[in-house]
Amino acid sequence: MDIPALSMAMAQQDLLTQVGAAMLGKSLDLMEVAGEGVTEMVDTAAMELSVNPAVGANFDISV
Repeated sequence: MDIPALSMAMAQQDLLTQVGAAMLGKSLDLMEVAGEGVTEMVDTAAMELSVNPAVGANFDISV
């Protein structure tokens, strides 16, 4: 049994696991910021509709 090779493989696997977890954390942070942006856009659209309810309700099309 090659103990040094096994130790190196285990250390490499541990490093890959840590890097993957760090990348997942950054990705979750980015998605949270994007979700806040979407929520803000929806709130802004709802505010415009409450102030001026006729905007966007009707539109004319001529062909």
